[in-house]
Formats: sequence, C-alpha cells, structure tokens
Amino acid sequence: MMQPDKKTQICRNSFFVTVAALLCCALWGSATPFIKIGYGLLLPQKNVPSIILFAGIRFAIAGILAIALYSISRRKFLYPQKENWGRIVKIAAVQTVIQYLFFYIGLANTSGVKGTIISGSNVFFAIIIAALLYRQERLTWRKIFGCLLGFAGIIAVNLNGLDWNMNFTGDAFVLFSTISYAFSSVLIKRYSQYEDPVIISGYQFLTGGIIMIAIGFGFGGSVEIATSAGMGVLIYLAFLSAVAYSLWGVLLQYNPVSRITVFSFVIPVFGVLLSSLMLDEASSVTPVQLIVTLVLICAGILVLNFGTGKEKT
Repeated sequence: MMQPDKKTQICRNSFFVTVAALLCCALWGSATPFIKIGYGLLLPQKNVPSIILFAGIRFAIAGILAIALYSISRRKFLYPQKENWGRIVKIAAVQTVIQYLFFYIGLANTSGVKGTIISGSNVFFAIIIAALLYRQERLTWRKIFGCLLGFAGIIAVNLNGLDWNMNFTGDAFVLFSTISYAFSSVLIKRYSQYEDPVIISGYQFLTGGIIMIAIGFGFGGSVEIATSAGMGVLIYLAFLSAVAYSLWGVLLQYNPVSRITVFSFVIPVFGVLLSSLMLDEASSVTPVQLIVTLVLICAGILVLNFGTGKEKT
C-alpha cells in the first residue's frame, strides 16, 4: 500500500488541521467588526447596491492578493489550466456571488443573532451535500451528533437575542446563502483534484469580485475611499479572505468535508469576542454563555475529529 507523501501527512495531521482551521475561523470572525467599521468609513449610503459593490471590491482585491502572493512564493506567475476555467467560474458563482448576494440582502432584513444561527447551519448542509449528493464521505450518527453539539453552541451564545419569527427576504435569504456556501465547500474539495486550491481560490475571488462590482455599479452603488483608515480596512478584509479561503481549500483537499467544516462553529465565537473589543456596542453575551458555547463547540469538533483515520476523503 502506497504511503501518503509528506505534504499529505502534514495536511492531515490533527494538530496542523486544528491550528490552521482555527486561524481561518479567527480571520473570518474578525471580518464582522471590520465590515461594520468599513461601512462607516467607505459607504456614503449603506444601501444594498453599495454593500455589494464594497464586497465586490474586497473580493477582487483578495483574488489579486492570493494570485500575487502564491505566484511570488512559487517564483512564477500561476494561472489555471484552460480546462479548469469552467470549474472556477462555477465556484465563483456559488461561493462569492450567490452566497454574498443572498447574505447581505438577508442580513439587512433579519437580526444579527438569527443571521449568525442560520449561518451556523452551513456545517449540516456541507456534510449532507458531501455525503448524499457527491458521495465524498459517509453520513454517520457520529457526524450528526457532532454537528448537533456545535449548533447547540451557536444557539447558546446567541440565546439572549433569539426570536422565532421568520421572514423570506431576511431569514430565508440567509439560509440560501448558507446552502450556497455549503455547496462551495464540497465543490472546492471536488475540483482540487484537478487544480491547486489556492489557484482556485484566487481566481474565483477575482472572477466573483468583478461580477459583484458590475452588479453594485449597475444598481447605483458607491464606495468612497477617502482615508488611509478606510483603505486599511479594505486591504485587511481582502487579505483575510485570500488567506483564510486559500488555507481552507488546502484543508478540504486533504481531509473529509465534515472534519474541516465543523470548525465553522467557532466563527461566531470569534465574531462575538472581537466585536465586543473593537465596536462600541453593548454585548448581551454573558461569560457563562461563552463557556457553555466553547464546551459544546469543542465537544462537537472532538467528536468529528476522533477516529477519522479510515474516513473516506
């Protein structure tokens, strides 16, 4: 039986997976306060077209950064193989354009608490899609139980502001965004067999960003970069997307979808903590809630990362 090469061994190592996945989640969690700060610095009018334009500029720059940094590290300009452009456009449509169009519109029509909880369900959808539609891995009770633990943690950290009323353009749109993100995780794993996941990430961001810029401009959106602080926020948001999605793509390439996506439950925890430190907003989250949340999420991660050695990847 052929032994896995050194890169494969590293990317499947539990310590590396945990550190790398938590780094991605911390970066994504930091996006929430930086986006809110960016709204104040960059958007003269906080309407949907301007938000989409803002997101498009962010992702286009993220694509350029990912391509440039990876090309510099490899000492040659990197670009996708001709036959992989269709796959990249498909991921750009699902991960960047569709996901964020639904997310930003939905978030404008629902509470941050409900948006966070609904977004946390992406782990369920990713595992179900990977197991039942693409047959990338098996759907087991262990995976279901691990997801339930993590999702319980998401609810625990948002319990004080939770209500159960549903609306289509708010809650349903965030749910559609979540399903789109879940599909993108599965597609990245699938297409990384044919192309380097960092190249996929860079070019799908650039493609998706250009499409969102066109949509934002087309509907009258505007972004004003008038200060160095505003430019700094935009560059940081682009950088975190380039790094987090590229690293996440590498993890998905070498591991089962369920093993990696379960870490997504930690993103709201980072978001809550960083928002409370960076934004002038009152937080209703108590220390007890945070402890319960971390215990539940960590338990879910351990359940989904225990005994995965024979898991289909």
